[in-house]
Parts: sequence; structure tokens; C-alpha cells
Amino acid sequence: MNLNATLFAQFAVFFILALFTMKFVWPPLMKALDERAERIANGLAAADRGKADLAAAEKRVQAEMAGARDEVQKRIADAEKRAAQIIDAAKATAAEEAARIVAAANADAEQQVNRAREELRGQVAALAVQGAEQILKREVNAAAHADLLSKLSTEL
Repeated sequence: MNLNATLFAQFAVFFILALFTMKFVWPPLMKALDERAERIANGLAAADRGKADLAAAEKRVQAEMAGARDEVQKRIADAEKRAAQIIDAAKATAAEEAARIVAAANADAEQQVNRAREELRGQVAALAVQGAEQILKREVNAAAHADLLSKLSTEL
């Protein structure tokens, strides 16, 4: 009986230990395991949301990049148009300046031609007076014959 009593004692101790474990040890362990499972599930859900957010962000980045490329292309085209306008304006300004310089040169040349004509008329009149002096063998008075000399000058 001693063996039965020992077995019964061991069974009673085991039963008390099982009750104690089920009452006080098992619930905190299950709670910790459930919390850990919940944290793992939340982490996996967050990872899935992160992947979805990353995919959405990549799509937004691609859209922004496409918009930026379009904007850059538009600005380049606008700059090229503006450069062409500036070049055309510079050409027009240069053409106007060249025309003004040519007109001024023509006017100056015409003034020089007129001065040369007047000077030549004076020299021709003086030569005509000298020629007339020699022909007439007498001096022709320029003051007395100014009317005749001016008429001669106009005809030349």
C-alpha cells in the first residue's frame, strides 16, 4: 500500500500542479501568445499597407516625373521661341540701323557732291573770267558784272 499511497500522492501533487498551471500560469501564457500573434498579424497588415503605399507613391512619383518632363519640354520650347524672337528682333534692328547708316552716308555723299559742284562752279566762273580777260585783253570787273557771272554759274 505504500506504493499506492505514493502513487496517489504523486497523482494528487500532479493534479494540484496541473490545476495551479491551468489557473495561474496558462492564462498569462495564452494571453502573451495571443498578443504576439496579434502583433505579428498587425505587422503583416502594416507591411501590406506599406507595400500598397509604396506602390501608390511610385505611381505618384512617375506621374510627377512625367509632368515635370512635360513642363521642361514646354519651357525648352518657349525658350527656343523666345530666342528666335530675340534673333528676329536683333536682325530687324540691325537692318534698320544699316538702312539709317546707308541713308546718312548717302546724305553726306550728296552734300559733298553739292559742295564740290559749288566749288567747281566758282572755279569755272573764275576761269571764265580769266579767259574773258585774256580774250578781251582787259580786265573784267567781277563786281560790275556779278549778274552776268551768277547767270553763267547757274548755267554750269
